[in-house]
Amino acid sequence: MPAAFTQQSASSIAFAENRVDGLPKDIGRLARDARHVLVVSDPGIVASGVARRITDIVGGGGLKVTLFHEVKSDPTAASVDQAADIARANPGSVVIGLGGGSALDVAKLAAAIAPASEPAEHYALGQNRLPRNPLPKIMIPTTAGTGSEVTRTSVITSADHRKLWAWGEELRADLALLDPTLTVTLPKHLTAATGVDAMVHAIEGCTVKRSQPVADANCLHAIRLITEHLPRAVSTPDDLEARGMMLIAAALAGLGFDSTGTGVAHAMGHALGALAGVHHGRAVGLCLRAALDFNAEAAPARHAAVARAMGAPSDGKSDAELAASLAAHYDAFLRKVELKIALDDSGLTGADAGRLAALTLAPENQPMCQANARALDEADAERIAGTLLNAA
Repeated sequence: MPAAFTQQSASSIAFAENRVDGLPKDIGRLARDARHVLVVSDPGIVASGVARRITDIVGGGGLKVTLFHEVKSDPTAASVDQAADIARANPGSVVIGLGGGSALDVAKLAAAIAPASEPAEHYALGQNRLPRNPLPKIMIPTTAGTGSEVTRTSVITSADHRKLWAWGEELRADLALLDPTLTVTLPKHLTAATGVDAMVHAIEGCTVKRSQPVADANCLHAIRLITEHLPRAVSTPDDLEARGMMLIAAALAGLGFDSTGTGVAHAMGHALGALAGVHHGRAVGLCLRAALDFNAEAAPARHAAVARAMGAPSDGKSDAELAASLAAHYDAFLRKVELKIALDDSGLTGADAGRLAALTLAPENQPMCQANARALDEADAERIAGTLLNAA
């Protein structure tokens, strides 16, 4: 019998090739009094022409459109405040997030805080409740990774360079549009890193302490889809079937971990991003690689289920044996999608393990540490960090 759990309702999700062509009707159904659309994106999406495609579609419906693209990887609280100010200055705004997790996180939080006057950091770490009347929002991912289009979380970087989070129902998108035609221009290394991010969400979502059967169903199927389709998306960028299945997998993983949380891979991944600017998907992927053996010992049945979903040979093996094989199987998967394992480009060495461990255990990362499949102390965190930083 599983422990008691609550599964929150999800955002509406629409999937199709060229699905974004229907945006004017979507906006009309979502907000009949809409007068302005704020599209939050990033410079890469602008350079690719995808942002222009979206603004042309929305503008063609007769609405005023503003494009805000001052969003970078590991987005700042200041960028959220800038976007929220644009929405405040334009009554009747609908917010569209267009891009990877950074753009979506900024869009969601800007839409949530725009009805009030306080800045983004006022709501960080749950210290104050988000306003109860968020602006309508549509999320359109151009990467298959974060699952932010269906989650109730936004991650931002503070003025003092700490990774912070905001959480609440007010951050849930009203509509998530999954259109694989928007993802084919993503470079190979980012396809791999964002896809690995989705894999980590799925693995942690079904192995943390709060894992539960409904989330397991989403996460384990996401793992199956990513195992099959991410190598194809990396090797053949214009494979729309692989791109589409990856978008679905990332959303499934997002639905899963949104109700269970993530673990030490995200706690240490956030710390690694803050210390060395390592891309989030690569950071969490490598941190999970370093932590898998440690976690699998404490939760063999859950990690055995992950191994089976990844296609690890299971005939005649016990859960403990399968769980023990997962780290090697996961490592082979990372190498298959050509994720760079060694962090020799980060400026960190094994001597930085203590510093990385300390930041992993910082207050902003404690919810993830506490949700992890296995409790960890400072010595455990430093051992995992040492494994991470000495990997080759």
